[in-house]
Amino acid sequence: MTFSPETTRAWVDVDLTALVANARTVAAISGSRLLPMVKANGYGLGAIEVTRALEALDPWGFGVASLDEARGLRTAGITRPLLVMTPLQSQAIPHYLDLDLRPCIGDVPALEAWVAHGDKPFHVEIDTGMSRAGVRWDDRASLSRLGGVLPAAKGWEGVFTHFLAAESDADGTQRQWDRFHEALRTLPGRPPLIHAANSAAALRGKQFAADLVRPGIYLYGGDAGSAPPKPVAALRARVVAVRSISAGDTVGYGATWRAQRGARVATVGIGYADGFPRASPASGPDPSPRQLELNGRLTPIVGRVTMDMCMAVVGDDVAVGNVATVFGGLISLDQQAAAAGTISYELLTRLGGRIVRRYERTP
Repeated sequence: MTFSPETTRAWVDVDLTALVANARTVAAISGSRLLPMVKANGYGLGAIEVTRALEALDPWGFGVASLDEARGLRTAGITRPLLVMTPLQSQAIPHYLDLDLRPCIGDVPALEAWVAHGDKPFHVEIDTGMSRAGVRWDDRASLSRLGGVLPAAKGWEGVFTHFLAAESDADGTQRQWDRFHEALRTLPGRPPLIHAANSAAALRGKQFAADLVRPGIYLYGGDAGSAPPKPVAALRARVVAVRSISAGDTVGYGATWRAQRGARVATVGIGYADGFPRASPASGPDPSPRQLELNGRLTPIVGRVTMDMCMAVVGDDVAVGNVATVFGGLISLDQQAAAAGTISYELLTRLGGRIVRRYERTP
């Protein structure tokens, strides 16, 4: 058996055509222009490649979380607006200006510091219940101070909030939307761009779409609403060893799994250092195992996932060199995340640096 060097151990196949199709779905349902989130290395799939693919949709710009992420995109030739979603720290302002970045401003001192450096664009964040960043919608004193600075701030380009449960709490999302507009009414005028909707809110239609929508996980194949996404990422790894064990033999660290009868065990070249979680929510006398796809069938992982490898009970047809699919085949991204007791966002962004990203476009 021969195969290319990048697939000797573990890799992820990234379908850029599916990524763009998911973005088109968000744009069509929301009726708004896109501000795709490409932070955390494009949700683990490669920010530069993802951003270049999404350029075909003429997005307003892209969302990142750090200066380093923004610098990487600028170095790669991305010229659209980059909105840094982490609240602005005044000591970083020179770097923002050098890279032509839009800051998110969530307090009056940061606003005053930014305005003192000129009239470059910025976005103001209103906290409507997330309690993470931004001026609170009910902090009248801070809103008043904000309103005192904004009339002279020529760079005031946008204002936004962040929904905390748009995928599961329609009433709560509406309540946040109402709070947002309550706060907007206290501000001096309206900037060109108002935005609030993440993937789940954007997939509800035009209700929360405003001027921009900020899709994230849905672009990358994660469930976020009524419209199922196209799978984008398929995480795969090679079988690197196979052995037969007898009844009573144990598998893995801590001897946490013991064979009840003779079995064949395959060792697969992927572990928690690659982003495949060690932890599992399985409990009780007969917990459901985590699984991999091998030769078109689901097979249970046994023993603990180790740093570089994991083990699975397999049939007679499995051999060294066969490819296991962790997610993106018979097991979806969200299903594998749930089995590991986490969410699709974390499973993608955990993908380690030694996982090769291979990019493809489907017809």
